[in-house]
Amino acid sequence: MNIYVGNLSYDMTEKQLEDLFAEFGEVTSARIITDRDTGRAKGFGFVEMADQAAAESAISALDGREVAGRDIRVNEARPREERPRNAAGPRRPRF
Repeated sequence: MNIYVGNLSYDMTEKQLEDLFAEFGEVTSARIITDRDTGRAKGFGFVEMADQAAAESAISALDGREVAGRDIRVNEARPREERPRNAAGPRRPRF
């Protein structure tokens, strides 16, 4: 099951995120999403767990829990929406 984890501390590492969920079962991957331009964490990530029951247990136990001074949000990840990429469209300036 793919799990969305929001409101993460910007200092949290992928290893720390993996360790947080590992107490509930096998974690197959843990990713913290970073800004493409700056490389800075965006404050959310995704955890993939092999076992559905373990994932549901982790969601129940961790949603709203304080981690590194922030109340994290944890729920089942929704499928990614496909957004059209328009090569000629407006772009934000890079500084």
